[in-house]
Amino acid sequence: MKIQTIRCAAVAAITALAAVGAFAAGSHAGGHDANDAIGKPGVAAKATRTVKVDMTDSMRFTPASIDVKQNETVRFLITNSGKIKHELVLGTEKELKEHYQLMMKNPEMEHDDPNMVTLAPGKSGEVVWQFTKAGKIDFACLQPGHYDAGMKGAVNVAKSASKATAK
Repeated sequence: MKIQTIRCAAVAAITALAAVGAFAAGSHAGGHDANDAIGKPGVAAKATRTVKVDMTDSMRFTPASIDVKQNETVRFLITNSGKIKHELVLGTEKELKEHYQLMMKNPEMEHDDPNMVTLAPGKSGEVVWQFTKAGKIDFACLQPGHYDAGMKGAVNVAKSASKATAK
């Protein structure tokens, strides 16, 4: 019985340290600009369009490639049409791989960050995001085994016209 208590305490300590690390990295509102590489949480009222994304048990997103414009705010309406839990997490490839390793060690980890949504089977949710920098932003399902099975995609952010010509 004592071993179970020690294990629970160890898992709680690791989870707490991971949460502290996330706050230090700036994934919380008003953070330290860690999400600058992928943009920032969007304001739903300013979304210029809605993109529907479906997650399936074949470990795929549909669509897996999404094109947006720099500074565009997009509302992603995400549906889990599978029979197991899935999630969509926006991030850099490096961030996603690091987070995936944490998820492999702590599969019951819960998330409540603006760049991600975790959905039970048959449920829908949304992520509203403003893409402030041109380039490629990755997204993936970080549930254990899903990323390795290929459940990932990309948002291609086209460079916007120069600010001098924009109104």
